[in-house]
Amino acid sequence: MGATVVRYLQQLDDGRRPDLPETTAGTLRLDVRGDGGTEHWYLTVADQHVRVTRSAEEADLVVRADRVVFDRLANGSVHVVAALLRNDITVRGDLRLLTLLRRIFPGPNGARHPRELGRAALAGRDGQR
Repeated sequence: MGATVVRYLQQLDDGRRPDLPETTAGTLRLDVRGDGGTEHWYLTVADQHVRVTRSAEEADLVVRADRVVFDRLANGSVHVVAALLRNDITVRGDLRLLTLLRRIFPGPNGARHPRELGRAALAGRDGQR
C-alpha cells in the first residue's frame, strides 16, 4: 500500500523546496473527510518553504475531499487537476494556489516533465543525423 495523506503531511519537510515558485505564497487548508468526521491540515507556503500544522483556520484556498482521494494524491496515483476535473475534490478560494498543491504532492511514478520529454526527443533526432 502507498503513502497515506496523514503520513505524507506529517513527514513533509519544512526545508527549502526549489520546485515551488519563489514569488508565490499563501495558505491552503486540506479538509480530509472520513470516519464520520473531517481532519483539517493547514499548509503555509512562503519563500519556497511549506509549514504543515493542524488547524481549521480560514485559508486562501480550501480543498475538500474524501480520505481515499487525498491518499491517492499523496501516493502519486492521481493528479490534483484530474481529481478536480472529476469532481473528486472541491476547492474554494484562490485557484492559483492549486498549482502549489500540485507541486507539493508527488506526481505519478515515472512521470516526466513535458520539456524533459521534448529535450530527449530532440537529442534522439540529433543523434540520428
